Amino acid sequence: MEPVLKGVGLTKRYGKVVALDRCDFELMPGEILAVIGDNGAGKSTLIKALSGAVSPDAGQVYLEGKPVKFGSPTAARDAGIETVYQTLAVSPALSIADNMFMGRELRKPGIMGSVFKQLDKPAMANFARDKLTELGLMTIQDINQAVETLSGGQRQGVAVARAAAFGSKVIILDEPTAALGVKESRKVLELILDVRSRGIPIILISHNMPHVFEVANRIHVHRLGRRLCVVDPKDYTMSDAVAFMTGAKEPPSETVMA
Repeated sequence: MEPVLKGVGLTKRYGKVVALDRCDFELMPGEILAVIGDNGAGKSTLIKALSGAVSPDAGQVYLEGKPVKFGSPTAARDAGIETVYQTLAVSPALSIADNMFMGRELRKPGIMGSVFKQLDKPAMANFARDKLTELGLMTIQDINQAVETLSGGQRQGVAVARAAAFGSKVIILDEPTAALGVKESRKVLELILDVRSRGIPIILISHNMPHVFEVANRIHVHRLGRRLCVVDPKDYTMSDAVAFMTGAKEPPSETVMA
């Protein structure tokens, strides 16, 4: 089976610091791939290289088997890769509908849109409402309410719903439950599983081992700027994963991918 998103020999240096060291990566169709690693292991740089936020110094990224070179996150987004960053990147003062369409607003048909640049607010509101309903998030009553009036879990839900609405090929989630309580984390995990059930593969970066082991199909262990191994969460414990991640334990040889 061909990976949906693949990285081969990705290298990124910042002066003398090697953030990525000939790193390989594979996301398979329809899976949730968790990426774990200690602080400073290079996880963020890997995700940025895959999503167009940084350009690797060496190596190649492939999307659906074709070599790609993203000059910016916008280029990756246009290719079908959506990223939800830990900082959320939502605009609190704007409405839910406006946040869903930020940077890709719909214009009114005809001369009003093409010449006078008027936005099609009703169409955007209807689309946003439909997407939130699809993902079971319509506990939000008013699609035009400001995002700053929502709870942390609801804001994360809007960000994930936006990614699911426009991420046609891959969704990358960076620590989606980090700032949330138990109840809101549960809703976000259910949302992640719901998105996966629609056939969209997900990269999940997380420090939360119970969450990783609950939803991930495979776990990519990142250490010292490269992929140490990929393991099946059914075959290993959380303690094993942490030990691999920190170097306290060597991974079995058949899982090592150097």
